[in-house]
Amino acid sequence: MDEITEEPGALVERIAALDIGKATLTACVRVPHEDKPGARRQEVRTYATLTPALLDLRDWLICQGVTLVVMEATSAYWKPPFYLLEDDIECWVVNARDVKNVPGRAKTDKLDSVWLCKLAERGMLRASFIPSRPAVLGRPGTFLTSRALATWHSMSSSSR
Repeated sequence: MDEITEEPGALVERIAALDIGKATLTACVRVPHEDKPGARRQEVRTYATLTPALLDLRDWLICQGVTLVVMEATSAYWKPPFYLLEDDIECWVVNARDVKNVPGRAKTDKLDSVWLCKLAERGMLRASFIPSRPAVLGRPGTFLTSRALATWHSMSSSSR
């Protein structure tokens, strides 16, 4: 008995991926092609990581109708774009080990952003847990850290 199923071409229709460095980031956007059904249109741009450039990035992503932005967790470089975009577009930070480099594949910022975008649009990545802003701002550990630091300072000055 034959079974006919419809497989989705892409799980995420309008997606962007960011390869983030210290001074610049490379953004890849993949959206459906306007003229060719089933085809994808891809555009790659480079932005500075300063706030005015990140605001331009946000405007471009919104104009493209992007519904998901994926970025690799590299040091703390992901934080400015993530926190700037999260109110307007769903953002995922993914673990670098989940985005394994393919042996023999050339490694450039442009190719990395395209690879990340293709993995995410096919549902091959999962988002890391990022606590909500109220959870981060109201974290009791901040007070304890300050108090512990004050205690350490008083102990170190009394031992001199």
